[in-house]
Amino acid sequence: MTYVIAEPCVDVMDKACVEECPVDCIYEGARTMYIHPDECTDCNACEPVCPVEAIYPEDDVPGEWGGYVRANADFFADLGVTSSARRTGKIDRDAPLVAQLPRKG
Repeated sequence: MTYVIAEPCVDVMDKACVEECPVDCIYEGARTMYIHPDECTDCNACEPVCPVEAIYPEDDVPGEWGGYVRANADFFADLGVTSSARRTGKIDRDAPLVAQLPRKG
């Protein structure tokens, strides 16, 4: 199981989760953050620090945001395995589910 970042993070990207992640598996997309499913160690360090309560264990994502489980996997499909979100830097794209959302604010 991995953790998933859902819709409340879109256009917010506070990044408190990035600072808490001990394995550097939280990547920045154009409009939201994504947790790499193969790099996440399920430590739960990110979930309690999220100010918008957008991070959930994969099996506990609320129904209205269930599509974010697939969106998270889709984001990494072309990226493949990396070893460091910080080294990779911002990736100027999002999963289709996020990209089609109207901008907040």
